[in-house]
Amino acid sequence: MIKKQTKSYSKKEIYKILHPWVREWFDKTFNDFTPAQKQAIVDIHKNNNVLVSSPTGSGKTLTAFLSVISELTSLAEKGKLEDKVYCIYISPLKALDNDIEKNLETPLSEIDKIAIKNGATYKKNWTKNKKTEKGLGIRKAVRTGDTTQYQRSKMLKTPPHILITTPETLSILLVAPKFREKLANVKYVIIDEIHALAENKRGVHLSLTLERLQHLIGGYTRIGLSATVSPLEKIANFLVGYEYGTPRDCLLIDVNYLKELDMEVLSPVDDIVIAEAEETRLAMYNLVDDLIMEHKTSLIFTNTRRGTESMVYNLKKMFPENYNSSNIMAHHSSLSKELRLEAEEKLKKGSLKAVVSSTSLELGIDIGYIDLVILINSPKSVSRALQRIGRSGHQLHEKSKGRIIVTDRDDMIECSVLLKNAKEGKIDKLKIPHNALDVLAQHIYGMSIENPWDIDYAYDVIKKSYCYETLSRDDYEDVLSYLAGEYGELEERYVYAKIWIDYDKNQFGKRGRLARVLYSTNIGTIPDSTAVAVKCDGDIIGRIEQDFMEKLKKGDTFVLGGGIYRFNYGKGMTINVTPSSGPPTIPSWFSQQLPLAFDLALDIQRFRSILDWRFNKKQSKTEILEFIDEYLYVDEFAANSIYEYFKEQFLYAQIPSNKKLLIEYYTGFGGRKFLIFHSLFGRQVNDALSRAIAYIIAKKSKIDITISISDNGFYLSSDKRMGGLEAFKQLTSENLKSILINAINKTETLASRFRHCAGRSLMTLRKYKGKDKSVGRQQVRGKILLKFVENMDNNFSILKEARREVIEDFMDIENATRVIQWVESGQLEIKTINTVIPTPFAFNLVSQGYLDVLSQTDKAEFAKRMHKAILDKIKEELKEEYY
Repeated sequence: MIKKQTKSYSKKEIYKILHPWVREWFDKTFNDFTPAQKQAIVDIHKNNNVLVSSPTGSGKTLTAFLSVISELTSLAEKGKLEDKVYCIYISPLKALDNDIEKNLETPLSEIDKIAIKNGATYKKNWTKNKKTEKGLGIRKAVRTGDTTQYQRSKMLKTPPHILITTPETLSILLVAPKFREKLANVKYVIIDEIHALAENKRGVHLSLTLERLQHLIGGYTRIGLSATVSPLEKIANFLVGYEYGTPRDCLLIDVNYLKELDMEVLSPVDDIVIAEAEETRLAMYNLVDDLIMEHKTSLIFTNTRRGTESMVYNLKKMFPENYNSSNIMAHHSSLSKELRLEAEEKLKKGSLKAVVSSTSLELGIDIGYIDLVILINSPKSVSRALQRIGRSGHQLHEKSKGRIIVTDRDDMIECSVLLKNAKEGKIDKLKIPHNALDVLAQHIYGMSIENPWDIDYAYDVIKKSYCYETLSRDDYEDVLSYLAGEYGELEERYVYAKIWIDYDKNQFGKRGRLARVLYSTNIGTIPDSTAVAVKCDGDIIGRIEQDFMEKLKKGDTFVLGGGIYRFNYGKGMTINVTPSSGPPTIPSWFSQQLPLAFDLALDIQRFRSILDWRFNKKQSKTEILEFIDEYLYVDEFAANSIYEYFKEQFLYAQIPSNKKLLIEYYTGFGGRKFLIFHSLFGRQVNDALSRAIAYIIAKKSKIDITISISDNGFYLSSDKRMGGLEAFKQLTSENLKSILINAINKTETLASRFRHCAGRSLMTLRKYKGKDKSVGRQQVRGKILLKFVENMDNNFSILKEARREVIEDFMDIENATRVIQWVESGQLEIKTINTVIPTPFAFNLVSQGYLDVLSQTDKAEFAKRMHKAILDKIKEELKEEYY
């Protein structure tokens, strides 16, 4: 049963359960326990599962470890501390693992000094003579893919009592016979940043690993550490899994309300509606510079790697007196490990004025004191905003200070509603993938390596995972059939059986001597990407996308890590560069845009609905501005910009909302027809709806359709009449899924996802007999396999999983279906309009297609002309005293 913690223990009650030496250390170091510690430590000591959700800097790590350290201290004092792992700490990042090891060093060494003072000794077991040493001898160690062979063999002889690792490495350890024995007595498993794992396939993978560990041990205490997420009950369920079909017990400890927020949405210009693009861009950099200069250390989030590189480069170029390579740095996943570590170390030492990140510094790496977080444009969800802004004021009772800078009208409204929800504690819901068949295949192979399994018993163990509780027997058996080589045709494409099945004995087990090596070298859920290594003076300084490399000519310069480099030549998947002074070509990173959270999208629509009602009631500008000021946390400039934007939309057309789906017919340049859906549901829902409608049109009319989507809507475009509204009306909540599956067949999206699924399910191997297969080769093989599998069995388990991943994880069919149900029930009314100029709400979406071919100056001029045309049209048609 999952329930909220209602008890908070006093310092005296916690001290009763702690070892005296641990107590003495705590007394010297802290005044009191934090709220999270008061609610969790005693229950962890009682071996109760707990999920702790609290802000950065609220003592979560010590909350998880204090009972563990106390128990290890007690065992060591009694001479009962054995050579085995007692606690496993898992985090999504290797950097976080290294941080935790360093952070544990202080309490363990300080408690050790107290123990020595009290005459404690222990025996060193890794020498033949078992020498006696002073102290406790509590060991900790990091085990990841970076751990050397020497360190691994050392761990076998003297295993750490606290093992710090990643989800993938733990899965490998479960099939390593010698180390597996060392895990047989684990009492605690701590999962840090659990929210960051739960929403993707790494989390699905981990949930099955935890059940395999549970099977090995018989039971252990699960401790989850999370930032602000919703719903917490779902994360707790993910953490603990099921026993006999019901969730295991877990206590929810939620202390997020204690952290104060100092958040504001800032516009770089007085009126974002009429400002020119270049004016807004320059004002944005000036505002960022002002904010950085007013604070000691600022952390800036840009959402994309390209944005990160642009920000660092332009700040250094525009304000050379304030920034240089020693006081501002970039941090993103395409930079080399060395450059990322350098940025992290400089942050900890306080020697950086600013660091600019895409998403890589969102998680809880210890980056020292940050007094301001700046978000460039919307972070797309309340939980992500809180996570990022929570990186500032890294002390328990300090305010988290964040500023969100917006550069267009849609962004301003989105961020204003986001800020309202953040201040009012309204968090968008997390999505956790279910029944991923590619991850299941990988784990069944891993299980077969451990020992032969009874087919029914293995199915029961798998269904104890939250992610597989609803797994059908048919899907389970289909994956077994694939792994057992029962699709004989696959051998033609070099996909061989990996397990054997004995149906008489109802058992399966591993096949082949290389099973363990194949599993260990191909494990994981993160697909290889087409990244090209960038070498300068023999060192890899980062990576760029393969598509970008193909555009480079000798002598071209580009920005990486905030520095400018000259391209010399490319060889295979490596390019050679030398430092340069520019002018640069900023890399066109192809990283996926963050999607707007569905819950936040609905709240923006509700705001639209309220303003629509007020305009229809003919309320005055003063009344509406007073409402905006009261409803949202914005300044008068922002309130005025929002008012003007909505007024233009209202006067020119209609305001779409959660009650009104506006569909706009617009004829563009050259007579091209556009059908614009004002569907503010986030790009994942809009991707699903637009593809389904386009599929129906294409099937009926045999015409080419162009689709463009954003978080605020989508359009279909063609040279001929499309019948898009009729096609939309053919969608029902019952047929959407089948139409969408047909729509994604033969698409690059499905081909790409199938390659990823084929890799996870070990149909294609990234490494074989010590050799890596290039991403290019994997892509070619993936496409050949996809075509082969479609002809062999169109419902083959891994193809089925690729389709599920596209429509459920990449898109959002669940909420797209909800939208269709609202239309069916009349809750969402459809309204249509014809326009000669796109409505203000449609402008950003329609201009996407045109603006790609325009220069920055032309874009600004285009935007200005379109806006003036709308104002002229309103004046001409209404003849009212609005202007």
